[in-house]
Amino acid sequence: MIPRYTRPEMAAIWEPENRFRIWLEIETLACEKMAELGIIPQEAVKVIREKGDFDIERIDAIEAEVKHDVIAFLTSVAEYVGPEARFIHQGMTSSDVLDTCLSVQLVQATDELLADIDTVLESIKARAMEYKDTVCIGRSHGIHAEPVTFGLKLASWYAEMDRNKVRLQNARENIATGAISGAVGTFANIDPSVEEYVCEKLGLKPEPVSTQVIPRDRHAELFCVFAVVASTMERIAVEVRHLQRTEVLEAEEFFSKGQKGSSAMPHKRNPILSENLTGQARYIRGMCMPALENVALWHERDISHSSVERYIGPDATVALDFSLRRLNGLIKNLVVYPDNMLKNLNQMRGLVFSQKILLDLTQAGVSREDAYRMVQRNAMKVWEQGKDFQEELLADQDVVSALGEEKVRESFDLDYHLKHVDTIFSRVFGK
Repeated sequence: MIPRYTRPEMAAIWEPENRFRIWLEIETLACEKMAELGIIPQEAVKVIREKGDFDIERIDAIEAEVKHDVIAFLTSVAEYVGPEARFIHQGMTSSDVLDTCLSVQLVQATDELLADIDTVLESIKARAMEYKDTVCIGRSHGIHAEPVTFGLKLASWYAEMDRNKVRLQNARENIATGAISGAVGTFANIDPSVEEYVCEKLGLKPEPVSTQVIPRDRHAELFCVFAVVASTMERIAVEVRHLQRTEVLEAEEFFSKGQKGSSAMPHKRNPILSENLTGQARYIRGMCMPALENVALWHERDISHSSVERYIGPDATVALDFSLRRLNGLIKNLVVYPDNMLKNLNQMRGLVFSQKILLDLTQAGVSREDAYRMVQRNAMKVWEQGKDFQEELLADQDVVSALGEEKVRESFDLDYHLKHVDTIFSRVFGK
């Protein structure tokens, strides 16, 4: 991931230093348990724990010759440990180290992402409470529908992001598995208790059947959840982009002092954060398919998944981490224009109350088909001639005969549409 979209905290998880440090801990923990079982000397474990270290440049140099990263790592560690290094990696295979380490890194990254989501949820909730009763027009197909509140829009975002948190927690639990089972996963040369010990110390669960690798359905699930989170971010971003359009202008991204919107047009204030989030979501979702395709490996293992994961592990988590932080700033600083919301709601001169009139007519004994025709013929005058909907209904003898003038006027009450806002909020945020 390029530095522009990378936070140091997330990037550090994928740095060679962290990766090799986890590798060393896996190998050392395995030695500790094997010493307890009497397979290797206790004194050897003390030396490995005290002297165990590595040199990244040296690992790279060795790998350039041997073309094997784990062997290069073990060679570098042996140069620090000395003769006792012969007990390291007893009965293990490379995937034991690689897959268990990847699980640790993905857990570390997911914990960062869960913290990001918590921050976003706090910001959405605060803005939802702030605009709980701020009336605006709801739209379907981009066309004015019926009144809602801006707080309800935010509550919808909150509920969806909260579901994403649960999805990510579940995926974290499923990815938190390790495997120290040896070649083809039979434990032929290593005791299963070693795996149990290493996993417990690393905060993982043993993979029930690891063949020689941890099954990639676990990884696929995690990356698919990343994609869903990204899609939620895009839904929010697209809404902001629409609301910021000049002819709508119900909300807009914060525009800081000294900020420039266009190199050519000094008046511009563009929704660049939302547009960036849309692009980030496309990128993150793009890593979902390779993760799914990694599930189907040959027999007990191959390494067709390996090169893919070297990309998508860091890139997906770094991009999602950056994007969630950007989304949080967007929501916290979003500028809202309630007066414009009300102006837009009234733009169609009462058409948004058409369903209430329709239902009133059916309650008064008019067939639904006739009621629809009565309402629609008056609504079309508003669309085509710029008439006022209420005035047209009051001038329609069929409507007035069925409802009476007072009932027609009552049907244009905004409060009717907002009477259950508290109920919806209690469902989302609790009592």
